[in-house]
Amino acid sequence: MRSLQFCYPILLHLFLFHLLSHFSSSLPLCRHDQSSALLHFKNSFSLNTEASEWCDIYRNSPYPKTASWQNGSDCCLWDGVTCDTISGNVIGLDLSCSWLQGTFHQNSTLFQLTHLQTLNLADNDFSGSPMPSHFGGLQSLVYLNLSHSDFAGGIPSKISRLSNLVSLDLSRNDDLRIEPIQWKKLIQNATNLRELVFSGIDMSSIKPSSLSFLMNLSSSLVSLSLRHTGLHGNLSNSILCLPNLQILDLSFNDDLKIQLPKFNWSTSLTHLILWSTKSLGGNLPDSIGHLKSLYYLDLPNFELPGTIPPSFGNLSQLTFLGLHACKLQAPIPPSFWNLTQLTVLDLSFNNFSSQIPSSLSNFQHLTQLYLSENYFSGPIPNWMFHLVNLTWLTLSSNNLSGHVEFHQFLKLKNLQILDLSNNNFFSISFNKNLKMLDLSNNKIRRRVPKWLNDFEHYPLYSLNLSYNLLTSISDFSMMNIKYIDLSHNMLQGDLPIPSSSTSFFSVSNNKLTGDISSAICNASSLEVLNLSHNNLTGPIPQCLGNFPLLSNLNLQKNHLSGSIPTNISKENSHLETLNLNGNQLVGPLPQSLVQCKQLQVLDVGENNIDDQFPSWLDALSELQVLILRANKFYGVIPSRFKTKNPFSKLRIIDLSHNSFSGPLPIAYIKNFKGMKNVDKDTIGLNYLGNFSTFTGLVYLDSIVVTMKGFSIELEKILTTFTTIDLSKNLFEGEISKVFDELISLRGLNLSHNRINGTIPHSLGNLKSLEWLDLSSNKLEGEIPVALTNLNFLSYLNLSQNRLEGMIPQGKQFNTFLDESYAGNSKLCGFPLSRKCNKDEEQPPSPSTSHFDHEKEEFGFGWKAVALGYGCGVIFGMVMGYVVFAIGKPEWLVTTFGGETNKMRRMRNKPHGYRTSRN
Repeated sequence: MRSLQFCYPILLHLFLFHLLSHFSSSLPLCRHDQSSALLHFKNSFSLNTEASEWCDIYRNSPYPKTASWQNGSDCCLWDGVTCDTISGNVIGLDLSCSWLQGTFHQNSTLFQLTHLQTLNLADNDFSGSPMPSHFGGLQSLVYLNLSHSDFAGGIPSKISRLSNLVSLDLSRNDDLRIEPIQWKKLIQNATNLRELVFSGIDMSSIKPSSLSFLMNLSSSLVSLSLRHTGLHGNLSNSILCLPNLQILDLSFNDDLKIQLPKFNWSTSLTHLILWSTKSLGGNLPDSIGHLKSLYYLDLPNFELPGTIPPSFGNLSQLTFLGLHACKLQAPIPPSFWNLTQLTVLDLSFNNFSSQIPSSLSNFQHLTQLYLSENYFSGPIPNWMFHLVNLTWLTLSSNNLSGHVEFHQFLKLKNLQILDLSNNNFFSISFNKNLKMLDLSNNKIRRRVPKWLNDFEHYPLYSLNLSYNLLTSISDFSMMNIKYIDLSHNMLQGDLPIPSSSTSFFSVSNNKLTGDISSAICNASSLEVLNLSHNNLTGPIPQCLGNFPLLSNLNLQKNHLSGSIPTNISKENSHLETLNLNGNQLVGPLPQSLVQCKQLQVLDVGENNIDDQFPSWLDALSELQVLILRANKFYGVIPSRFKTKNPFSKLRIIDLSHNSFSGPLPIAYIKNFKGMKNVDKDTIGLNYLGNFSTFTGLVYLDSIVVTMKGFSIELEKILTTFTTIDLSKNLFEGEISKVFDELISLRGLNLSHNRINGTIPHSLGNLKSLEWLDLSSNKLEGEIPVALTNLNFLSYLNLSQNRLEGMIPQGKQFNTFLDESYAGNSKLCGFPLSRKCNKDEEQPPSPSTSHFDHEKEEFGFGWKAVALGYGCGVIFGMVMGYVVFAIGKPEWLVTTFGGETNKMRRMRNKPHGYRTSRN
């Protein structure tokens, strides 16, 4: 009996071994032809090891899946490969985030795997390859994901043959587009689609009416994401009424307008995201309360003036609510406080007033709370310190005041990011767990608060103390702080030195003195260094030229001397901005700059640099701003160049106040493609600079330009701003017709040279031109009537030339005063006192002129001009400038970078600053 019991385990193991062996032998091996196709596909790419960290952090893919692919082994056991258990055919391939890099060939062996049902190639780098049409031959595909893989060109029409598709994701291929015919075919044939993700694809040619084809998917479509696709126009709200739709994302289509339906919503909706789309009008409809399955609602910038409807209280499942910048106002209905499941709430940039509602204390699950840019008057209420789950709190730009107690913030043990900027707090203390702290524009005086030194051994990551009244930080340790902004204070004494781990350091617009200490060489992690607008002296440390990560270096408006570091080389491959304007630098421009292939802004104006024109700069293909003004540059600018497309992206060039001679640099000007067609389809306002999405800290490039007769500092540079200034040199010869190709040019200044000949009629083609200065030259002949077609021209100076004949009349020319034509003894007609003949018609009276119409736009009219004219030319110009500077209109603020107080406050706020939106 005992022997029999002893045999039972042996018999059982033998049985299981036999069963396992039989089962294993019944599994088919991968077919040889498919194994060979996979290996060939693998070998057609290299491995991008730089993608390893990103894939590990964001996709939990720490190694390339193809590493396990070896010749002679069963491909059904390879990572990412799935085989049919009966036939052995490869039916699934998941190579997402597998570090693949290289060209995706049209005849790739991948397309030999005709039994594929699922294919995922997301998060690889196919180097701008056209999307192969042979994807359309994999007709068994049910799931296809090619997102974030750098495909380019048009989506092939054959993709519509994939009639079995249930999920299609082509998102985040920024150079991929779909045409209307391909869109129509795809939607009409793929009738089983449940998930369609086209975010980031160019759909600008698709009319909103064509989205009605989606009604063909009314019985299947569950998820639709078309964010940042360039859709524009008025969209029917029928898309919100698809019966099974659960996820809809139309965000970041700035020119797309949609009206929220007042009935027949898709009651299945769980996610509705309309960030940066536009409302066709009306308030938040009460029907929104029917969406009882909704738990993610994001309607920022949707402009829904009025109040929150009481029906919001029905959205009991809601965990994320974004109503940022919707023009909402009080009262908030009592039912709103029933949304107790909320974890993220954004009511910032609205018109709520009075104290912060105490009912917010009901939201005990909140992790992120945004109440900035409202009108909340009083202290931070005590109940807010009971929201113990908060990780991110933003209360900036309100009227909060009083004393913030340290012990109160100790209760918020999870708080990492805190923004109290632009308030009136007079005493503040905080929890040591903070990672980000923004106290900008809070009237903090004299020294940095002592409690900040407690963070020396704690993980404070970002600190913003800009726009305060600090005079000293001598007792403050910046150890371990990665992002520091101390700009726009009253700091005095020597330059404070950031730590070796600091990435962003700005102390611009202070009163710092002395040399830049060599100790700054230890801060080799710097990416942004802004020391501008101080009183620093001495040479620029050579080590700044070798910082490997430095992208923005701004030392303008100091008293620095010596030469520009000559060691700027390919080691600093990230350099995008070098601004040394307004110092006392000497010597030639170092040719080592040619190694900085990413350079976009180079400004060495207002120095003593002695050199010929640096024609070698034409090798910098990304250069957009070149300012050499007011130096000692000399000689003829060469008409030949080594590169194929020199200065093709240049949008601002200022060579004024030098000694350049010879003909105008027509060969270069002819190639200024950046001034021929500037971003007509650009969405929103974009500026040159560096922006940190995580911290919200921003570096914006600034330059000084001569605009409409005045020297003005642009505190930020629109990417669409274009100007050419070649004034006050020794250029000679005629004005070429090449200029008429620069149809996006806003300003042209060729004054104070030796230019002769006539003014070309073709200048009338520069429809965007706002100022034109050809004064103090040797121009002859008549003023072309074609110039009256320049509808945006608001400044014209043709004085001190040899022009003759009648001044053209009509449109903008009726607004210019006689100073525009002074010193041309043979000119006649309005506004000069010299009449051309007795029968000359008088121009329209000032009350009906275009200038009177501009009174509303510019903030001044004929009275201000008459006052100045009556008191003398000089006094009038001074008065005009004062009015221009103080009463500058909003369109000018937006276009040329001046700032209202509110815009300055917003400047440091990221546009998509919530962690949930990254």
